[in-house]
Amino acid sequence: MNIQQQPSARTSSAAHTVLVVEDDASIRTLLTSALSAAGYAVASAAGGQEAMFEAGSRRPDLIVLDVMLPDTDGFEVTRALRAQGVYTPVLFLTARTGVEDRIIGLSSGGDDYVTKPFHVQEVLLRIRAILRRTGTAASATGARPPLRYTDLTLDEDTHEVRRAGRLLKLSPTEFRLLVCLLSHPERVMEKAEILQQVWRYDFSGDTRIVDTYVKNLRRKIDQDGPALIHTVRGVGYCLRLPRGETDAVTR
Repeated sequence: MNIQQQPSARTSSAAHTVLVVEDDASIRTLLTSALSAAGYAVASAAGGQEAMFEAGSRRPDLIVLDVMLPDTDGFEVTRALRAQGVYTPVLFLTARTGVEDRIIGLSSGGDDYVTKPFHVQEVLLRIRAILRRTGTAASATGARPPLRYTDLTLDEDTHEVRRAGRLLKLSPTEFRLLVCLLSHPERVMEKAEILQQVWRYDFSGDTRIVDTYVKNLRRKIDQDGPALIHTVRGVGYCLRLPRGETDAVTR
């Protein structure tokens, strides 16, 4: 396996705990050592059931999760965590390289995807990027005003989303998707643009992951009022109030 470890300077990561879930002992040890050297507190697990226990008891800030585990797969572990209301960011680690596998992984609630063989430095960089964009890392710019549209409010500092006063539970990726839409209200956003802003890379033009997450987000935010996320066929999505009977078709 072409896994290369490089020195990494300590950052503000000392306050963050990472759970490494990997059944290969050598890879697990390598990642644990690299993360510790980078200033993270590290826990580890070799299987899905152990991962569920560690995630519940330690409440890590991020999980590095192998897809191929001896007792289950990482996708099922992520789905189970999300079903229990645990929205810890997940970085999948796997030998699967197909686009379909990436779509399945991210649709299950994952936040990023690294394929084997990998460089440890890439894993560290992706972990830092996930912590930054999910709001787990501390903000260096101070408090930011909440994003608002009608009765929908999103606070990037507290990571709270409310619709008609009701607190909504969103996964980290759903949260970033809503930030993207709320930052451009009443503007039609192309799927490729959403993909780049939310995931920071593309899937060779495959935008089905956007459709999946929009569907999940709609179920959560459109329970307490008029539908806000609308489909513009052949283009993308728009956050706005309904405009009459045409929205029965474009939702």
